Amino acid sequence: MFSLERAGCTLRYRVDDFTDPWRAPGAVLLLHGNAESGLAWHGWVPVLARHFRVVRPDMRGYGESTPMPRDHPWTLEELVEDGCAVMDALGIERFHLVGAKVGGTIARAFAARRPHRVRSLVVAGTPQARRPGAEQVEVIVAELEAHGTAHWARRSMAGRLGARFPAEGASWWAEYMGRAPVSSMVGFNRTVNYADVSGELPRIACPTLVITTEGSALGDVEKTRAWQAAIPRSRLLVLPGDSYHVAVSHAGECASAALAFMRQADAEAS
Repeated sequence: MFSLERAGCTLRYRVDDFTDPWRAPGAVLLLHGNAESGLAWHGWVPVLARHFRVVRPDMRGYGESTPMPRDHPWTLEELVEDGCAVMDALGIERFHLVGAKVGGTIARAFAARRPHRVRSLVVAGTPQARRPGAEQVEVIVAELEAHGTAHWARRSMAGRLGARFPAEGASWWAEYMGRAPVSSMVGFNRTVNYADVSGELPRIACPTLVITTEGSALGDVEKTRAWQAAIPRSRLLVLPGDSYHVAVSHAGECASAALAFMRQADAEAS
């Protein structure tokens, strides 16, 4: 694990690199979702790290990074800057960008606002660009305050990972996500988790791959296709199943598709 000091926060991140030591590999920045950490990308690392230098930060507030207070003024811009700071610390100017769940919301804003940094974008199981359900935020916050993150994670796990995910895997994920600090969860859910990025989509200039499932609770295929089509150089990959955290439920398929997409983007840019 590496550490980076930011204003009021220590960011922790992992770097996985199993490329040939005589090569100069490209890099991939992976942005995890709500209540997670860089460990969420466990199933992707064997696929990507043989070809790219893989950077997995723990978002501020989560994992081994500093928990955020309830009144922290969360913004997408701050999270974009955190990602840039991590890559700057590693001396990496341009990189491929991948986001899962609300990490894909952050990644869409990142690609739109820092086009000179992003070679390609992959978002897997990410919410609609204008996410519905913001009116339920205070209900979620009340649940978190009354019962803790673990209760919320267990209650919502079935839709997250889908009907075919093994029960022992769902239990592991509930326990893992349940460790997220309530103070971080409260502020994050009131701000970033329901951020509207619809205005960012036409400004995403890099090649973009959007991955979803046939029955995602974050939006059916046609709703996903509608916002995906607003990204100029994008394509949609629909996988079978009913999970919305497709980056976990279909980790191997997603990682392999992302790898092929990133290598194609590099080839077309050379």
